[in-house]
Amino acid sequence: MNSSDLIQPRHLSRRAIVYVRQSTPQQVAAHQESQQLQYALWDRAIQLGWHEQDIEIVDADLGHTASTIEGRVGFQHLVSEVALKKVGVVIAYDATRLARNCSDWYQLLDLCGHADCLIADRDGVYDPSSINGRLLLGLKGQLSEMELHTIRARLLAGKLAKAERGELGLPLPVGYLKWDDGRVVKHPDREVQDRIALIFRLFLEKRSLGQVVRYLNANGLQVPRRSYARPDGVAWRRADVSKVGAFITNPIYAGAYVYGRRKKKTAEKSRARYAPVPRSQWHVCLRDRHPAYISWDTFVTMEAMLHDNYSEYDRNKTRGVPREGAALLHGIMYCGQCGHKMCVQYKGCTRYICNRLAHVAPGDPVCQYLPADPIDERVVQWLFEALSVAEIDVAQRSLQEADEQHEVMLASRRQQLTRLRYQARLAERQYEQTDPDNRLVAAELEQRWEFALRELKAEEDRQAADAARAPCWAIPADLVTALKDVGPHIPDMWQQGLFTTKQKKKLLRSIVDKVVAYRIGGREGARVHVRVVWRGGATTSDEMFVSVGKFSRLERAHEMEQRVVKLSQQGRTIAEMARQLTEEGFRSPQSARVLPSTVVAIRFRTGVYQKRKSRPVHVSGHLTITELARQLGIRRSWFLEKIRNGVLRVAKDASTRCYLFPDKRGTLENLRLLRDSKLNQLVY
Repeated sequence: MNSSDLIQPRHLSRRAIVYVRQSTPQQVAAHQESQQLQYALWDRAIQLGWHEQDIEIVDADLGHTASTIEGRVGFQHLVSEVALKKVGVVIAYDATRLARNCSDWYQLLDLCGHADCLIADRDGVYDPSSINGRLLLGLKGQLSEMELHTIRARLLAGKLAKAERGELGLPLPVGYLKWDDGRVVKHPDREVQDRIALIFRLFLEKRSLGQVVRYLNANGLQVPRRSYARPDGVAWRRADVSKVGAFITNPIYAGAYVYGRRKKKTAEKSRARYAPVPRSQWHVCLRDRHPAYISWDTFVTMEAMLHDNYSEYDRNKTRGVPREGAALLHGIMYCGQCGHKMCVQYKGCTRYICNRLAHVAPGDPVCQYLPADPIDERVVQWLFEALSVAEIDVAQRSLQEADEQHEVMLASRRQQLTRLRYQARLAERQYEQTDPDNRLVAAELEQRWEFALRELKAEEDRQAADAARAPCWAIPADLVTALKDVGPHIPDMWQQGLFTTKQKKKLLRSIVDKVVAYRIGGREGARVHVRVVWRGGATTSDEMFVSVGKFSRLERAHEMEQRVVKLSQQGRTIAEMARQLTEEGFRSPQSARVLPSTVVAIRFRTGVYQKRKSRPVHVSGHLTITELARQLGIRRSWFLEKIRNGVLRVAKDASTRCYLFPDKRGTLENLRLLRDSKLNQLVY
């Protein structure tokens, strides 16, 4: 029976929709009572006066949240039916079943009010087209949104409080297991522990994820990954940057309990994307909570190395063959701004130029350009230092350490071979224990056994081949003696021109892997940071001054101008000022020291004294070229051209440094005749 005055015959002539929704699949499976209460709204529709055949239950949104309408097929069907004016009433258990945010809720109210559709819940019937009904429904919608916010805030506060105590359960990465008493321990498999330790050791040595991946793949070493499908929880996979980076960036390997390392980038739940946040923004970071593979200081060091590598040079470039060009670092010079290889430009002077931006977007300026000569000199100086006896001894010790690291790699390979043999024997036992009549199972186990044998055979062949050509990185004793004898004499041989340009480049490339440089302070900065990457991974870096195009681009230009003004007021000469400014660390734009011409230019610019005219305006008894050009209406360049060609012969006065003509009437007449080509030559 109709129990509300708002329900009219026009409403009863349409359908009644009962909307059923639960927020999560877990609620659908476990909270059956809420489901039954919502389905019981069928009886509520009958009590309001609708016939059974006119009642439709929409339950396609079971397991979907109402915080958004995305993915809610049932709600979208309800809205479309209301818009077509096919629905007389929408029945839900409460407002939270229809929407959990006010934007979607008020849109539904506007649509129901326009289509003359009522909204009912367990408490009553409301007309969205009336002000009273809209007020009550609006309050219910706001309470629904507030309730969701309160529940979420309360749950999050409890989660954070538990995380701050280190008791919140978080998934453990490969290399760790949790015992029944809640303690976290290292994985008992020694190969897993040694392989993780090897990854950290390689990264500290090679300082690059790509280098570690290439080393592991070149030596046939796989990395462990978490696998819940395997009994031991470990699957071995081929190394790549993401897999290796998961070890380097995870602080749990440093023994820390961390919560809140990532934040959500998008608001939509179905399209949630997470991004890492800086260490200072982590919600919880409790150190020394788990057994560690590395120390916390080592983790911080590796984090800084990864951050520096983002702006590092591109490694996927070839060096090219050494040529006769004057640029010694051609082919191994890289741009520190964009990471691409720099080209060489010999126009005017030798420069390294990065024109990658011009190739990507024609018309854009070059990334940077650097003078080649000072950078080449600094790198050659470092080369001579590296060839000293002390550095050769250091290199010998480094290569001996490389031999030791090679032994560590071989031990990892032997562990991997042991694991493959065990897997092959396990597959064999499983096959032998199978009933031969059960061909479906036996065929699958036979394939697994064959696959394990193939992997074992491939690893055995690979290790046998590597053992045949096992490298020895240590320098032989006789070669060390030869290097110590020749190394100190190489600088003299270099300066005496005994090496050709090609030989110099080959010598550089035999020791230097790459050179990375970038200007400090923009494209016109006067300082350049240079880093040399030596063979073996060691680096040497320093800052140096280079020439700039303008005085204003010097870092201490304003301070230098003030010093020149002060020294000029003290009566110092230009040479004295240039010498003192050089001792104080100043320099000229095109030189490492202060040139007298730079001091003169600063004095002119600052107005310490005015520039005097170098030539007199008038010489008594003579006419200058400027005066003749004004009187005859001829350009000055015409006189200079005739003098240069020998048509007009006149001597330059030594005192005034001007061409002087006699101040007579015949001089002007003769010059007019020469101008009109009536005279072939004129001599004064």
